[in-house]
Amino acid sequence: MGVERLAEDGIFDRPVKTVEDLLNKIRKYLPNADLSLITRAYSFSEKAHTGQFRRSGEPYIAHPLSVAAILADLRLDLESIVTGLLHDTVEDTYVTLEDVRREFGDTVALLVDGVTKISQIKFRNSVEKQGENIRKMIVAMGRDVRVVLVKLADRLHNMRTLNHMPYEKQAQIALETLEIYCPLAGRMGIMSLKVELEDLCFRYYRPDHYYQLVQHVKKTEHDTDRFIGEVRDKIAESLERSNVKFEIYGRSKHLWSIYKKMQSRNIEYEQVYDVLAFRVIVSNVSECYEVLGHIHAMWKPIPGRFKDFIAMPKANNYQSLHTTVIGPGGERVEIQIRTRDKIGRAHV
Repeated sequence: MGVERLAEDGIFDRPVKTVEDLLNKIRKYLPNADLSLITRAYSFSEKAHTGQFRRSGEPYIAHPLSVAAILADLRLDLESIVTGLLHDTVEDTYVTLEDVRREFGDTVALLVDGVTKISQIKFRNSVEKQGENIRKMIVAMGRDVRVVLVKLADRLHNMRTLNHMPYEKQAQIALETLEIYCPLAGRMGIMSLKVELEDLCFRYYRPDHYYQLVQHVKKTEHDTDRFIGEVRDKIAESLERSNVKFEIYGRSKHLWSIYKKMQSRNIEYEQVYDVLAFRVIVSNVSECYEVLGHIHAMWKPIPGRFKDFIAMPKANNYQSLHTTVIGPGGERVEIQIRTRDKIGRAHV
């Protein structure tokens, strides 16, 4: 069993700097795969992007390499990762779709073409038009969901490096991402990606509110860490008396989530009580309910805040038990309980 503090879902590893770093990521979950396809795609992309640079000043190949690394963190297949390496070649270089098909096959060519088409879509920035934007995305995706996964990885890396863009462009891209790509990541159940995108959008679309909230969170960071440790230890102590093998992750809710709560309730940061969330991961569904019993025996649950997404999964097949309890010191604590195969990774 393990107990630690973790970012939301915790699936994104450290960034890569070389193709060997990427290969090492892939080997962690595909130890017997023939990775020559990856090295060939990297060389192909590097040659195609020769002489091109990002606004940061680094060679352009750093971008497709980083996109491929995000896809590897999502544990996607080799064709998806190859597409990540090649996704800008047809749009931004001399390479044609036929070149890609000849070198890497029909499937990769189809995926690259789909990602290229999404890049050419003119989205309408309006909540009322969100359904239309999603429809455009689905049409561009065709019959392979991996097209959208590659595009989401592409957008995540672009958001991570958005500080190199002019301010007006930052706000425009952040708003588009918040309205289109964040909901899409949520619908697909890739919550780690959604959470990181939302906080990055918050940073660039509402920078004044973002940095204000960062300061509030920093002021209470020591007390928060101590409280997380206390709650974690109490849950672990209770579960260690059972035969359940478990892992516990504790965190503060991400900034965009806190900000939305402040806005919707018209309250200050100090008035937001349920800013802490814990995740307990177990082996099977019956253990989920057993853990829920232990937690409700320790702390009083808040009426109306229990949701059983195991008995009634969300549309994207998300399954988990959610409960909010009155924890130590009268603090509200949100706890999610799920099995290891439901921790928000993308499987294709």
